[in-house]
Amino acid sequence: MTIHDLDTPALVIDLDVMERNLLQMSTYAKEHQLNLRPHTKTHKIPALGQKQLQYGAVGLTVAKPGEAEVMLRANPQELLVAYPTFGQQKLSRLTEVARKTRLLMSLDSLEIAQPLSDAAKTAGVEIGILTEIDVGLRRVGVRPDHELDELISGVRKLPNLSWEGIAFYPGHIKSLDDEGLSALHDLNQTINEVANRHQPRIVSGGSTPSWAHSHEIYGMTEIRPGTYIFNDRNSVEIGSCTLTECAASVIVTVVSTAVDGQVIIDGGSKTFSSDRLATGGDGFGLVLNGPAEFQKMNEEHGFVKTAEPWKVGDRLRILPNHICVVVNLHEKVYGVRGEVVEECWQVDARGKLQ
Repeated sequence: MTIHDLDTPALVIDLDVMERNLLQMSTYAKEHQLNLRPHTKTHKIPALGQKQLQYGAVGLTVAKPGEAEVMLRANPQELLVAYPTFGQQKLSRLTEVARKTRLLMSLDSLEIAQPLSDAAKTAGVEIGILTEIDVGLRRVGVRPDHELDELISGVRKLPNLSWEGIAFYPGHIKSLDDEGLSALHDLNQTINEVANRHQPRIVSGGSTPSWAHSHEIYGMTEIRPGTYIFNDRNSVEIGSCTLTECAASVIVTVVSTAVDGQVIIDGGSKTFSSDRLATGGDGFGLVLNGPAEFQKMNEEHGFVKTAEPWKVGDRLRILPNHICVVVNLHEKVYGVRGEVVEECWQVDARGKLQ
């Protein structure tokens, strides 16, 4: 089968590019004595989680219990749930995961830690804890001062929980311009101080935009990049990769040319998501095979402004703005080498929101 045989919209992955991305991140981590625990939110496919482990990852990262259950199929030695999970049903499911592999969770309150401890004690399992600090994103995490001290102290008193270290996410650092470098300097000071004060076994952080500077953060022991496996238009825009390092694209078909200067493609917000560029740029994806602007979407219709003489049946290849969301919208992903389709993966963790 070739890419020309695929029905559209079709999410395709250039295997050569993906494998280079995996090797690049693995090599970087090894050279700088950093453990690699990639976030599987980008691909949501156990076979690709297993491939990341084969490229040297010490474990995998997920956000929700449903993702953890699916990623057990990759046979990781450790799973990190990088999300403050609450609710008896969720915690019961996580204790079952903890029977099958070493389980860690990042959290930022005793309101999360206490019921987790109760569930772990009832199930007779131990769960490792990373206490999360806020380093600037203002999303989750305690302040890296007495709030962190009190949280660590409280966690250490709870049965069946083992305090393992610190987690943080520098998602506020989107680019490495002067402002980004200044934020990176501040981050280094914060992590340095926390690591010296608490001597954690694990200091888990990092993101795809800042991954190449992770070794400059004193005390960091592991990184959790996610998008790097595929990259996307956002990654290119903020400078964390080049266009040639983008592995994922969506093949779509022109279904209407009724309006002058415009074609309609068979992929809209249910194919690409409505995410805009982090840099504030226009459009919902980059058309790779011609000068055009993917400027508007309805649920099933994509509006592409172009002067190209495309006709109904022509195919376009579009680089999505945000690949993580796009993967979650597709049931299948195709791995291609050149024009040959070598793989067809079910997105098994698709929609695992609980």
